[in-house]
Amino acid sequence: MSTKRTSLAGKRPRVLFKPGPAALGPEVILLPWPSGAQILNDRRGSVTVIIPVLNEARTVASVVRFARRSPLVDEVIVVDDGSIDGTPELAERAGAVVVTSTMLGKGGSMEDGLKVARNETVLYLDGDLKGLSPSLVENMVQPILMGEADFVKAKFARKAGRVTVLTAKPLLRTYFPELASYEQPLGGIMAAKRSLLQSLRFENDYGVDIGLIIDAAAAKARLVEVDIGHVKHDSQPLERLGEMATQVARTILNRAARWGRLRTSYMEEVLEMERHRRSSLPSALARVPQTERLALFDMDGVLLNGRFIVELASRVGRRDMLLELLDNGQLSATDRTRRIAKCFAGVPREMFERVALEMPLVPGAVETVVGLRKAGYRVAVVTDSYQVVATVVRKRVFADVSFGHLMRFKKGKATGQATLSPAMFHPQGCKRHDHCKSNTLRHICEKLQIGFENVLAVGDGENDICMLQMAGRSVAFQPKSPLTAAAAQHVLQSRITGVLGLMGCAGPGGKRINDWAGTMNS
Repeated sequence: MSTKRTSLAGKRPRVLFKPGPAALGPEVILLPWPSGAQILNDRRGSVTVIIPVLNEARTVASVVRFARRSPLVDEVIVVDDGSIDGTPELAERAGAVVVTSTMLGKGGSMEDGLKVARNETVLYLDGDLKGLSPSLVENMVQPILMGEADFVKAKFARKAGRVTVLTAKPLLRTYFPELASYEQPLGGIMAAKRSLLQSLRFENDYGVDIGLIIDAAAAKARLVEVDIGHVKHDSQPLERLGEMATQVARTILNRAARWGRLRTSYMEEVLEMERHRRSSLPSALARVPQTERLALFDMDGVLLNGRFIVELASRVGRRDMLLELLDNGQLSATDRTRRIAKCFAGVPREMFERVALEMPLVPGAVETVVGLRKAGYRVAVVTDSYQVVATVVRKRVFADVSFGHLMRFKKGKATGQATLSPAMFHPQGCKRHDHCKSNTLRHICEKLQIGFENVLAVGDGENDICMLQMAGRSVAFQPKSPLTAAAAQHVLQSRITGVLGLMGCAGPGGKRINDWAGTMNS
């Protein structure tokens, strides 16, 4: 049987990427699987499926037949890159129109298929797909047919590949953070309006998929991400993955250069955006390792020997301004926190980090945290100070995670505006305070599904009282108030390593710690 093919020889017109406004701002939506009943009735035979292939004889026929089963599809185009294993013949027998690409490469094949497509709605599938959901076509094209989107990317229940995790996502987070939420940015399953695709640039290598996403967002297209269930792909050898990673990186960096996003000033903005993202409640809680036992430590006076904001204010000549606020009993805790933040407007972020690094730790802080972790605890630092500081202190004592208020920085300097830690708010949380460390304890316990009785809390101030009262085991370390001492089960007046003795943990060298001197409250 002879195979008829349509040749598309000749140069393909190109539309170069044109930089636009500073922010792309695409709309990323996770859509549930629709029934598709309305669009099946209204838009039968209005979708073209394009399948670029190269030696996909084992799977191409099944992919073609799968696409043809959808009532929405009246055209399946297989674009062949010079296969020698019978792929084009098998595709034609399965019911596809087969064309030969004008140039070897996936991007060129995708663009060649677009040229002969009759319909405005186009769906791209890979030729090696297996295990596809019966409703995949309807799920992918519904947002376009219903006028809700111009470009649709597939999200599927499979772990992202190595190139995605190690190359695409890190570079997107760095240069295009507004697109970093896509779970499979390199996946070949996508749908779009033909008129939009005709205005975009098709890279003729593995960078084509990510390039189209960036370019579509740059064109202010409406982008959505749709969950299509489970998808099976053939795995690639490591050598080929290296080539793929190079091409993907080159494409993203090319777009970043066109957008002016390789500047140092832009990188600082991205760093600030990343800090905000990591401080969001879901992101912060996601970094808490799974455990059955949790320890929460206040920072100032418990791990850090002194109060950070006082030390910082002294170094930058604003101590008097700060002390006026600290001694003002007329201010609520929230107002005091926000006014204190204004004291540090214009202070470089590097100064915050330097002071956090240079302030002495409480003697025994490192041994205590490490000892608890050896005993199976996960250790969190919870502070009313700033997250930029808590992160440094957490690393100095080898704790697992930290929670603090978010000081905003612009061009590397504090704006004087602080966002209260989302972890300190809870709809069913503390009844006495708008924001409270006990709410952080509640959030973590809910995330880890552990009871309060498995939590150790250590604090020294009145702002720790609620946390101490909620925890199953609590220690007031050198408490600054009788109220704080009364709120805890144990009071330590000597070294912080006494916490290990209270918990029955071994200290340095494997010896039991019993050097605590305190009282136990009834």
